[in-house]
Amino acid sequence: MTAPRDAAPLTVFDRFERSLRDLRISVTDRCNFRCPYCMPREAFGPDFQFLPREEILSFEEITRIARVFASLGVRKLRLTGGEPLLRNDLPKLVEMLASIDGIDLALTTNASLLASQARALARAGLKRVTVSLDSLDDEVFRAMNDVDVPVARVLEGIAAAERAGLAPVKINAVVRRGVNDHTLVDLARHFKGSGHIVRFIEFMDVGTTNGWRLDEVVAASALIERIDAELPLVPLDPNYDGEVARRWAYADGEGEIGLITSVTEPFCATCTRARISADGRLYTCLFAVEGVELRDRMRAGASDDELAATMRAVWEQREDRYSELRSEATSDLPRVEMSYIGG
Repeated sequence: MTAPRDAAPLTVFDRFERSLRDLRISVTDRCNFRCPYCMPREAFGPDFQFLPREEILSFEEITRIARVFASLGVRKLRLTGGEPLLRNDLPKLVEMLASIDGIDLALTTNASLLASQARALARAGLKRVTVSLDSLDDEVFRAMNDVDVPVARVLEGIAAAERAGLAPVKINAVVRRGVNDHTLVDLARHFKGSGHIVRFIEFMDVGTTNGWRLDEVVAASALIERIDAELPLVPLDPNYDGEVARRWAYADGEGEIGLITSVTEPFCATCTRARISADGRLYTCLFAVEGVELRDRMRAGASDDELAATMRAVWEQREDRYSELRSEATSDLPRVEMSYIGG
């Protein structure tokens, strides 16, 4: 039985008293980029076996999962991939999800297809978008996406999102020493005063195929020093408990930036995110090893109450804190790939 639309959601806590508030749903495991830190071409080449269509959650299944999670306290829902704009008829799914009471609906994209879809997504009920853009230097960016997509196409997508009312846009840049770190002040400067928010993300050891090395991580503190030297900054308080990005405002009042510090300053203690893979497995950490099957339970006839009980039990047993424990001892542990469950 589905919880009444006006029923107050439950508050569910894990073993470290972290509530369940955020849900990321991957709508596809496919992507048209081959970024080395996420889907390196060496691992995700022409022969890689992506999920067959029948194994991927339908729009109705995704909506059902989201509605049950909402009854357990989830208030922020983000669609991810792979690249979510590769999923056919995505505005239809957005419209279905937007009908769930109390849900703030957002989407993360590489924006290569956003210019043609932004208006339809906004009309369907999408509220916000986050765009991945690792550099404004065209040569650097083409090398990082590894499919020769130019910066201009991403900027066109951001402009289309703004025209459609999906603003401010958040721009995520993964920072890798010796690859793009020399271009990041320019990225900050470009969006300063635009109303959009650039967030710099420390290169993380997500999955096991991206060749992560600690010496390629540029600490957020070092990034702040670089940007502050040219564009003076002042620290800001979080917008809400559990906010992932550490906020800094430009001293002249022309906007802000964010730093996501999973490596040097882990935020596991306040993490409220659950993740659903494209084939319907529930994961409780970006660095998880295994997920709990929900798709097969639904297809076997499980009720909403039974699904809710499973979700609640998984979250109540949760004790993930990989980033706090990261060490040489964890470096060889198996981990799910980021492209499978979304960043």
